[in-house]
Amino acid sequence: MDLIESRLYYQDAYLTEFDAHLVEQFPLRKAWGVVLDRSAFYPTSGGQPYDTGTLDGVVVTDVFEREDDKAVVHVVNQKLDSDVVHGQVDWARRFDHMQQHTGQHILSHAFESLLDADTVGFHLSDDVLTIDIAHAPLRLEDWHAVEDRANAIVFTDLPVAAQFMGQEEVSQLPLRKQPRVSGPIRIVRTGDLDYSPCGGTHCRSTGSGGLILIRKIERKGSETRIDFVCGGRALADCRRKNRLVNEVSSQLSVGDGELADAVARSQEEIKSCHRQLKQAEDRLLGYEAEELLAQAEMVGNVRVVKAVVADKSPASAKHLAIRLMDQPNCAVLLARVQDNRVQLTFGRSDDVSVDMRPLLKDACRIVGGGGGGQPNMVQGGGSRVDRVGPALDSAVQSLQALLSQ
Repeated sequence: MDLIESRLYYQDAYLTEFDAHLVEQFPLRKAWGVVLDRSAFYPTSGGQPYDTGTLDGVVVTDVFEREDDKAVVHVVNQKLDSDVVHGQVDWARRFDHMQQHTGQHILSHAFESLLDADTVGFHLSDDVLTIDIAHAPLRLEDWHAVEDRANAIVFTDLPVAAQFMGQEEVSQLPLRKQPRVSGPIRIVRTGDLDYSPCGGTHCRSTGSGGLILIRKIERKGSETRIDFVCGGRALADCRRKNRLVNEVSSQLSVGDGELADAVARSQEEIKSCHRQLKQAEDRLLGYEAEELLAQAEMVGNVRVVKAVVADKSPASAKHLAIRLMDQPNCAVLLARVQDNRVQLTFGRSDDVSVDMRPLLKDACRIVGGGGGGQPNMVQGGGSRVDRVGPALDSAVQSLQALLSQ
């Protein structure tokens, strides 16, 4: 039995059960590789993933073509016991791949016929289906025109058939792309519209492939990547998006036709609220800075602000320190305690000639951590929240010693 006859999906992509003789079985990547004299399992190739299913009830986790002899290797998680094996292909996965691959042929034909754009790449996985076309940029009106053309072919329900042909026969066909192999070539024909060399599995008609929906486009240099879905995936995508539209429309109390305007208004309102909140936070920081300055301890002519600000975010604590540092003759020693962590922010105004880094180093040692920064402002911290008081007191003592020099 030759390679073509042994691959049962070539004769019938709808075949899901078969019996075959065990030819070879060998250990493979903590599993077992199984070679049969014939198989309906599709191995990964041509951008299409492998089939899954079972052999004598044992799960098939991968299928690939061996390089040296082109044998189809089935990967199973345990050794098979029988010389005659019953195989069953997972139909849901197979049919999904058939729909996506059929849709790819149709969409590629539509791009070529309308935009003279060749398909130069194809990728199909469990959650991604893309083609790359030699055309960029792609206008919105071209996108819709191609999508309309592709679905018109779907709705016409043209027959899709595959046949192995010799080189001479193939040379007489208006191929959309040239074959990359020699010998008998499998040609997939979509009505009288599209002829393409392909070894994948396809539906019997364009209508069985189902709706073709382009989800998004992405320019990649002189090419464009087309993200699309077909058939069952298109239904699932439309259902998911329809649910989201209904949920958001309900939350905003508008019809789906007004959704874009409602979202735009909400975004403007959020931006306005953020601006107002920022202004309010700035005013509050100003009041807090004034209060802390009023409570500051005088060391010579320098006001030393020492405080624990537990209710501040890291950014707010830093901004408060900067606001205090803008005042003349001021040194700032702030500690923030949250989630069993201590954050220290030390700083000083430009007219106070003290290097804050040694102060932070000693304080961080006390709270069990580290930090660093510039001479005028440093930040650090540690995990010893019970040592915040001694850390700040140590910083004050060091500051007093430096200022007295």
